[in-house]
Amino acid sequence: MSTLEKIKDIENELAITQKNKATMSHIMQLKAKLAKYKRELLDLNATAGGGGGGDGFEVKKTGDARVGLVGFPSVGKSTLLSTMTGTYSEAASYEFTTLTCIPGLIRHRGAKIQMLDLPGIVEGAKDGRGRGRQVIATARTCSLILIVLDAVKSMNHKPIIEKELEGFGIRLNQRPPGITFRRKEKGGVTLSTTFKGEPRYLDQQVVKTILQEYRIANADVVLHEDCTGEQLIDVIEGNRIYMPCVYVLNKLDAISLEELEILDQCPHYCPISAHLKWNLDGLLEKIWEYLNLVRVYTKPKGQMPDYDAPVILSGYETPTVEKFILKIHKSLLQDFKHALVWGTSVKHNPGMAGKDHVLHDEDVVQIVKRL
Repeated sequence: MSTLEKIKDIENELAITQKNKATMSHIMQLKAKLAKYKRELLDLNATAGGGGGGDGFEVKKTGDARVGLVGFPSVGKSTLLSTMTGTYSEAASYEFTTLTCIPGLIRHRGAKIQMLDLPGIVEGAKDGRGRGRQVIATARTCSLILIVLDAVKSMNHKPIIEKELEGFGIRLNQRPPGITFRRKEKGGVTLSTTFKGEPRYLDQQVVKTILQEYRIANADVVLHEDCTGEQLIDVIEGNRIYMPCVYVLNKLDAISLEELEILDQCPHYCPISAHLKWNLDGLLEKIWEYLNLVRVYTKPKGQMPDYDAPVILSGYETPTVEKFILKIHKSLLQDFKHALVWGTSVKHNPGMAGKDHVLHDEDVVQIVKRL
């Protein structure tokens, strides 16, 4: 039996299994098996050349962040890239116009944002249909995903694309679960919590069942929040990508005002018309918000700050003074004494700060070296 057939069998069994306390251990065991087979499938395809490489897919990462346009064929991805970046990407009324990865560059608020127009994906992409694996593998390298949807068909396409991305280990608009998992040599499996109350989804038996599927007999599992079995599996697998996502509803001119009001209730969405250039400024602001970039200005001693070329850090990765220095040059860390910081991250202007000080957007920093 092939790996794909095993995955299909498990998915069918999960679909007919009732969910209750008595069956929870069995369900989690099936989901752990499913995660293992999916990993095997990814490794198999990567070895066979079905990963993110291939003609036109190995695009050098440039700029301060990378945004990927993902969606079904003929939803307007190429038109959106051409309109926002000025890069030509062929657009036509027939499907699969774009067959390779087309890069473009946006300059906004001092940051350089690379935008990738990826070929349209189809249902079953995660299992190897079309060039879906290459498209999604390239999407894994992005800082933000824009799922471009046809406003007329958006509700049908949205769950399909989410399922394809999830099958490739991408978790949209989620943060890593608050679980500490540590293997040990002996002592069995221990489950503990650091929050008040009892966990609703995980108990000792469910955790043991999941770990048995991975042949782990000794481990410490600490829950810092009320997590599910699926989140524990993600932590054990260790290859998940947690990524912000904006749903771009294109072809806004094709729907009525009443339909727009219904779609307005969807979270993380932005309505546009790439062809008519409606609300592209709003989309750009949404991209900036979800990328969570932090601009830090340099100030040489005795000079004015350089407001034209900020150092760009990621707000998701704790933008410390040390990361700011490493962005300039790692040799500066050897002679680092302290930093003088102007901005909202300090109580007084200037404030003296060490390497671990967390910077805010539009802070000004001067590095003081040891003599």
